[in-house]
Amino acid sequence: MSDKKNLSEIDIEGQKIIDNKELNLLESLIPVVILMCLLAYNIFFVEDQEWFGAYTNQYILLMGGLVAAAVGFFNKVSVGNMIAEVWENWKSVFVPIMILFLVGALAGSWLVSGIIPAMVYYGLQVLSPEIFLPATVIIAAIISIATGSSWTTSATVGIALVGIGSALGISPGMIAGAVISGAYFGDKMSPLSDTTNLAPAMAGTDLFTHIKYMAITTVPTILFTLIVFAFLSSTIDTKGSADISNLLVTIDTTFYISPWLFIVPGVVIAMILLKTKPLIALGAGVILAAVFAFIFQSDVLANLSETKFTSIINAILTDTSIETDNDKLSELFSSGGMKGMLWTIFLIICAMVFGGVMDAIGALAKITKSLLAVASSVFGLFASTVVSCLGLNAIASDQYLAIVIPGKMFKKAYEDKGLAPENLSRTLEDSGTVTSVLIPWNTCGAYQSGVLGVSVADYFVYAIFNYLSPFTTLLFAALNIKIKQLVKK
Repeated sequence: MSDKKNLSEIDIEGQKIIDNKELNLLESLIPVVILMCLLAYNIFFVEDQEWFGAYTNQYILLMGGLVAAAVGFFNKVSVGNMIAEVWENWKSVFVPIMILFLVGALAGSWLVSGIIPAMVYYGLQVLSPEIFLPATVIIAAIISIATGSSWTTSATVGIALVGIGSALGISPGMIAGAVISGAYFGDKMSPLSDTTNLAPAMAGTDLFTHIKYMAITTVPTILFTLIVFAFLSSTIDTKGSADISNLLVTIDTTFYISPWLFIVPGVVIAMILLKTKPLIALGAGVILAAVFAFIFQSDVLANLSETKFTSIINAILTDTSIETDNDKLSELFSSGGMKGMLWTIFLIICAMVFGGVMDAIGALAKITKSLLAVASSVFGLFASTVVSCLGLNAIASDQYLAIVIPGKMFKKAYEDKGLAPENLSRTLEDSGTVTSVLIPWNTCGAYQSGVLGVSVADYFVYAIFNYLSPFTTLLFAALNIKIKQLVKK
């Protein structure tokens, strides 16, 4: 079947937006509606939320992809085009998948080497429940600004903070929400971040103008987030912190605890700051941790398997659990290694199938164009941009597409309304970048959930910065606060 006449492509920064003249809006929405109905049924009507077993969400995404493929075939899009787009999507997530495998290996190797236990040990003595959550936001924000990556932040200090907070008896959902709020604030405001560079490039403004203008909505949102987390910290029942001394003794008797162990995370963070590729930096972290395990945790390795080398390999590849005389710590000191990342990786792969087919048949462009058509006022334009970004995060499962497609489609509309391009770039970040982590099957949501070991459902309500950001940008637009106009030449 030939589809060359009805399809057109626009190439932006290596991302293709496909338009299909044969497709109408109703047909574009059919796969989305079916996907959302299946997911809603699984969430609200299936008791254990495993309608088709442990990989229910993955199967539902594939079903959505099949429906999208049927719609595309009906509208003269060849199977070859759809497969090609899915393949492009898979290639785009190859590095993130490798990073996920390495994060799993990192978690296992940092556990048996005593690095994570040392972080928990010293963190318990410094971070009390009364200040833990706002301190977590600030720590994550600082690391993310320095590295330009929310993913790196979660894979390093995020894991440690979840461990420390869990030992203090704080809800993992709260901790993950605080980590993610701080990490995405830093990701947005860092000139090293890829999305912070991509958004102004799509809108037609420069990087530092974008960051300065974005601070107008971002700073009030993070300040409000800190206030909420400070309040939550003050309400935490601290009676469980009375046994911290017992936790410290248990950690100290199970592992060899020393500040020397922090050399490994220090090296990893230094490599990232020096712009070393994440795969190399994380890989170095795994190798160094393995060496440190042999040096410092000989007894731990000997108790885990027949040989110390086997214990290290098992920690990197598969499940590892270190038993202590404290149930809370025994649960904390366990890791799934690379194997523990498989569910998340399969989710990303299936999400890329659905997003790839939706893009190939032209549904993503059609939905975005329809939103643009109803934006008659300035506020309507901002609202349409926000809805477009949110929708694409859910449909395309990729935050880059949630920035690129609306950026391309809405750019001229902002110019026509006499709005400076930084209005668009800020809105793309306020609604595209930060909300990606709130979608379980989006690459960001799947990654953060897998790395932190907390489901999106559990941290969603506590990812305060992330879901408030779109409302903040809409509030500023509605009240006409700091809405910069184009300068007439």
